[in-house]
Order: sequence, then C-alpha cells, then structure tokens
Amino acid sequence: QVQLVESGGGLVQPGGSLKLSCAASVSIFSIDLMRWYRQVPGKERELVAHISSGGDTNYADSVKGRFTISRDNVKNTEFLQMNSLKAEDTAVYYCNAVRFSIPRFNLWGQGTPVTVSS
Repeated sequence: QVQLVESGGGLVQPGGSLKLSCAASVSIFSIDLMRWYRQVPGKERELVAHISSGGDTNYADSVKGRFTISRDNVKNTEFLQMNSLKAEDTAVYYCNAVRFSIPRFNLWGQGTPVTVSS
C-alpha cells in the first residue's frame, strides 16, 4: 500500500522560510498528481499547490510568488518550499497523491504543523 510521510513543519518567524517534504513509499512516476493542502481548525482544507507527473504546477493565489512545489523522481519525494511566511500561513499541511489509472488511489499523509509567529 502506498504511504506518504511528511516532514519539515515547525515554528518560524514571519518572513522566514520552511521546506516541507513528502516521501512516497512507491515510485512517484506512478503518481499522476501530487498536491499540498493546508487546514486551520474550524475551516475547510485548502489546496495550496499541485504538481503533475509532467511537472506542471499551480498555486493558490494566497501563496503565489512565495511557495514553490517540486518533486524529486529519484528520491520519490515531493517538496514545498515556503518563503516569506506570514501568520496566515499557520496551518497543518497535508500531502496528497492521486493516481487516475488502475490501480487508482487518492492518499493523504498524516499532516505536519506549521506555525508562523514571532
């Protein structure tokens, strides 16, 4: 079974940077779409960024120009580089992996908390 393990969250001051990682237990060549979501208590989970198997990326307006999503096909890992962090970026960040062809899956990591505070 495919598993996703996130890491890299923590406490950072406003204006600082963090890099999140999401390691997959299978080759990410088999994954069509990898995404990062975030969730604040009491609010719906929000799509932050996604990257396709072909390397196409897309970002939420709130993070454009500050966050960069990437994938390392050799390490089977997805990354989210977060720069110029703001207090409103505080959330639990979740990695998501989707495969559209058989065997299909839509998997989530356990989440990694990010707190932006002085």
